Order: sequence, then structure tokens, then C-alpha cells
Amino acid sequence: MTATTTRAGLPGAARPPRRRRTPLPVLLRRSGSYAAGAAVLVFSVFPVYWMVATAFKPVGEIFSKDVRLFPGSLTLEHFDRVINGELIPGVNFWEFLTNSLLVTLGSVAAGALLSLLAAVAVARFRFKMRTAFIMVLMVIQMVPCEALIISIFINFRRLQDASGVQMLGNLTGILIVYTAFSLPITIMMLRGFVAAVPRELEEAAAIDGAGPWTVFWRILMPLVAPGLVAASIFAFITAWNEFIVALTFLGRSTEEYTLPLSLSYYFGRFGTEWGAIMAASTLLTLPVMAFFLFVQRRMVSGLTMGAVKG
Repeated sequence: MTATTTRAGLPGAARPPRRRRTPLPVLLRRSGSYAAGAAVLVFSVFPVYWMVATAFKPVGEIFSKDVRLFPGSLTLEHFDRVINGELIPGVNFWEFLTNSLLVTLGSVAAGALLSLLAAVAVARFRFKMRTAFIMVLMVIQMVPCEALIISIFINFRRLQDASGVQMLGNLTGILIVYTAFSLPITIMMLRGFVAAVPRELEEAAAIDGAGPWTVFWRILMPLVAPGLVAASIFAFITAWNEFIVALTFLGRSTEEYTLPLSLSYYFGRFGTEWGAIMAASTLLTLPVMAFFLFVQRRMVSGLTMGAVKG
């Protein structure tokens, strides 16, 4: 028997398979999908780019009729105005930033703990009014927070008068409100993650001698970590960007103001400082991006830690 030869003259080599051509309708559909994705990307990213670009433009170029996509000259005067200036006598940018970080991180930590415990209770235990509790959570998500501000404010003032505990005019009050506002959606998000964890894992750990807290921290927590991170992102963004509740509950306590409230001081009676507004908005966006990048790594590690062999 003689060995088969290919076009290259190599004996015994198999002929490479022919590559199928993609049909024209499929190419057109893919091109349309790519074009739509590019349009959505431009529509979403361009406002952010314009904000950053305007923050580096001089005042004359911002109000010029000759609109440019790229800044003609770069300046840091708006960032210097935001960081080193005092919008309120005795209160600067760093105090606004500190207040925002305290109330946001505090509400995220409290909301994550409470929502996780509530999600475990709703997903794992059967109790009276359980279905009604879930329905109430879904209904509360439909109610805007602006519709509840007046009633919450009146209740806080009555509680303050009755107990003597200062609930208005400081960060404690808005921290409680932010935590309460984030609980319905975070409980519903985490409930799905907890319900997806097989009970057999917890039962196997209990048979091996693990107690309830060991099962919770060593078994359930790594598997629910991705959902906890997603809920924390939602709570962080909600608390970081909130304006109406902070303005209502803080009142004239300007030393307790957060960063979103500081932006309102750039809208003056005789004009608007658009350069400073864009610079402050850029600085306001950076912590959210940093927090997302930080927890994104934790989300991936939580997915790998939750893997089960076998």
C-alpha cells in the first residue's frame, strides 16, 4: 500500500478542513448588532467624557460659541477652586468628602449585614406571614423615597423629642434612612443567592461537627459573596449620590453636608460655575469607580471560592 500524499507532498497527512464562509445575512445581523452596541456605548460614555473635558477647559472656552470636542488648552483652576476653596465658611471639600464616606460606608456595612440575615431567614425558614413579608418588600420598592420623606422626618422629630437622641441635623439620621431604603432591594437580591445554595452543603458541614455560625461564615458566606457584592454596589451608589434626604434631614447643619449637597453652592444668583461643577462631579465619580473596581475583584474571587468539587 502506498501512503496518501497531500498537496504539500507530505505522506500520510490529512487534508485540512475547509473553512465555511459566513452567510451574508448573518454578517449583516452581526454588523447591525455591533453598530447598535457602539451607539449605546457612545450614548453612555459621551456625557462622562464631556464632563471630564469641561472640567479641564478654561472659563472662556466653556462659554465660547465655538464648541470643541477636545479642549484647546488644559487648566486645573476648576479643581483648585473645588479642592482648596471654601463654599461655606469653615467647611472645605475634604470635610464634605469625609461626611460622604462615613455615611455611605456605614450604610453599606449595616445594609449588607441586615439584608444578608434577613435573606437567610426568608430563604431558609418557613414562618407565618412569610409570603406577605416578601410582597411588602416588593411593594416598598415601587414607592419613591421622595414620597416618604415628610412622614419619616416627622417620625424622627417625634422620636428625637421623646428620647432626647439627636436624629436630625447630623449624619446618624441619614445613615439610618439610607440603610432602610437599601434593604428591600438588597434583601430580594440576596434571597435568590441564598436559595440557590444547596441545603446538603450545610447539612454535611453540620454532620462534620460545624456549628451554626461556622456553617454561616465558612459555607454560606463564600457562596453568597457575589450577591453580597452586587447588593453593596447598589447601596453604595444610592447613598453616595443621594441629595433630597440629606438636604431635608441635615437642614442648616452645613458642617455635616455631603458632597452632592456641595454642588448646589456652585449655582449662584448671578451665574453658574460650570467648570467647578464639572470638576466637582468628576471628583464625585472617582470614589464610585474605585469602589466598583475593588469589589469587582472580590466578586470574581467569591465565585471561585464558592466552587464545589465533585
